[in-house]
Amino acid sequence: MRIATMVRGYIAAPGPKDIVYAPINLAVTIAEGLAKKGHSVDFYGPSGTRLNANVRTRNLRALVHNDIEFHELLESVDLLTHYVPSLWDQFLTSEMFRRAQKGEYDLLYFHHPETALPYAQMFPKIPVAYTLNDPIFGWYQEIFEMFKSSNQFFISISNNQRSAAPQLQFAGTVYNGIDTGKFKFSGKPGKYLLFVGRIVPEKGVHEAIQVAKKSGEKLLIAGPVYADKHDYFDNKVQPYLDEQIQYLGLVDHDKLPNLMRQAKALLVPIKWDEPFGLTMTEAMACGTPVVAFRRGSVPEIVQHGKTGFIVDNVTEMVAALGKIDRIKRADCRKLVLAKFSDETMVDNYEATFKNILRVTRRGGLSTVSIKRSARRAVRGIGSELLKGREINLPAKAKLRSKKPRRR
Repeated sequence: MRIATMVRGYIAAPGPKDIVYAPINLAVTIAEGLAKKGHSVDFYGPSGTRLNANVRTRNLRALVHNDIEFHELLESVDLLTHYVPSLWDQFLTSEMFRRAQKGEYDLLYFHHPETALPYAQMFPKIPVAYTLNDPIFGWYQEIFEMFKSSNQFFISISNNQRSAAPQLQFAGTVYNGIDTGKFKFSGKPGKYLLFVGRIVPEKGVHEAIQVAKKSGEKLLIAGPVYADKHDYFDNKVQPYLDEQIQYLGLVDHDKLPNLMRQAKALLVPIKWDEPFGLTMTEAMACGTPVVAFRRGSVPEIVQHGKTGFIVDNVTEMVAALGKIDRIKRADCRKLVLAKFSDETMVDNYEATFKNILRVTRRGGLSTVSIKRSARRAVRGIGSELLKGREINLPAKAKLRSKKPRRR
């Protein structure tokens, strides 16, 4: 296959180490993995983009080189009102479609649909695939409806993610993968609980603290505090810090595996329907069980009673910790190797892309949609592309502003 792909036009790939931005690192893994399997992959990004695939920059300078510049860009009224980040994206996207129109690519693949939707509608013979890294908000649905065309295929990162918009033309679900060689296994349980993630209400940091206090267990908290969330940290986290509850700040990703490997359990008391949780698979790869709230993708990632426990509240999470020794750490590792490795992810993207091209070449685009049932794991299996019916969006979709997805 001849594939062109991109994430953003203003951040070089791989992303700066101090930026927590999962899609860009996943994109690199997918591109390099497909190239290693013999496919022709052109990765579009600004100058500074370096990976083991063909890189096309068009001499575009990066706007962001570190976390400070990233937040300055996101908070700059002047740059955003003049659509500067979007125009950086369009500079690369337009070239991808121009080359595809000339027959240089079989498929265009994007990690942020909004960068390509108008072009995809204008060029209906070019197959376009998108990975949905974010929840499918109401405003997203409205945009997808505005620019709908039969050559556009969506790839979910969990089956639960689809429930908000089952009418989209899904090509499959491909779970995010991790480098299992980096997250090495330890069969010895640690002596502390661990929380890893952004210090924001929806991640449930305060709930993790409550669990630690009620269970008497030591808790280590690792994650960034952003300027607009300092009130939450000051009121819900800082007052509880002591010898038992410790805040480590943003831990370098190279040091994270060792932190996870030595943990007794990873706490994931999320309060939102997270599409996927990389920290859960990273912890389990190290042999560390996960105790998580029953939200979003959790039931697809954690095997209740085997690789951790799925609970509904703080009280149940405390009770689950009392049974954590029943979990065999080797089972946690085994699950990740089977379902959530980089190799499995790349294989499933390859299969999904091949099936998209098979369907488009048959000329069956107008009748293609995905089976709505999300009861079984879907890994880009082409047999799922079935004839379906369209569903109109609600008259009033909820419009909410949103920053790019982070871990």
